[in-house]
Amino acid sequence: MKQESLESRMRALEYFHDLKLLPGAWAIVRVDGRSFSRLTSQKFEKPFDVRFHNMMVKTTEALFTELGAAYAYTESDEISLLFAPSWDFCDREVEKIVSLSAGIASAHFALASGVPAHFDSRIWMGATTAQVLDYFHWRMSDASRCALHGWCYWTLRNEGQDARQASKVLEGMTRSGKNELLFERGINYNDLPLWQRRGTGFLWETYQKEGFNPQTGQHTTATRRRVKIDETLPMGDPYRAYLTTLVESC
Repeated sequence: MKQESLESRMRALEYFHDLKLLPGAWAIVRVDGRSFSRLTSQKFEKPFDVRFHNMMVKTTEALFTELGAAYAYTESDEISLLFAPSWDFCDREVEKIVSLSAGIASAHFALASGVPAHFDSRIWMGATTAQVLDYFHWRMSDASRCALHGWCYWTLRNEGQDARQASKVLEGMTRSGKNELLFERGINYNDLPLWQRRGTGFLWETYQKEGFNPQTGQHTTATRRRVKIDETLPMGDPYRAYLTTLVESC
């Protein structure tokens, strides 16, 4: 009796244990690298390093498949995973979703990079398709803004300016001004890889897999599903149309 009383009293202090995602709502889990600016400054080239990018792609793919997301998007050191209103992973318990998503990301990135790495996780919720489209438009806009600024900042740093000087030059500069700064140095921002400027998407695609039935002696085909990694995402209205088709199929 005493043991049962102790257990019930201890479990009662797990205040957020029963918190769940709202029923019938879209959920987006976003994981972000913790203190990654220090990690990237020690191991990777600036402003972009294809090795780091490939590690983020592997990490995103692991989260996408293990959690059963409908769509995923990664830019810089963040990952956003979209889940349909019917998603019932871990009975939609917030505590487990947040801890597992951060844990999976940390483990896979650390394994890929060979150094300790930590991610935190948060949950965004939307009631409508329009809100989902706005969310991913917001994250791509952030990717584009940060990519342009990063290219300008590190170009100036590589010319010998310190962090304060480079930041001062870019303070208040317009997007066209930043493009011109790069162009004057032989860099056409629009020619840079799309994954740097727009991020990378992950979705499911179906394909036909050929096989052989030894019992009948006949060749067969079966419909299978696999991950498609899209590094040529459109922008603006075409991106919204791209996502609308995907979301409506969920």
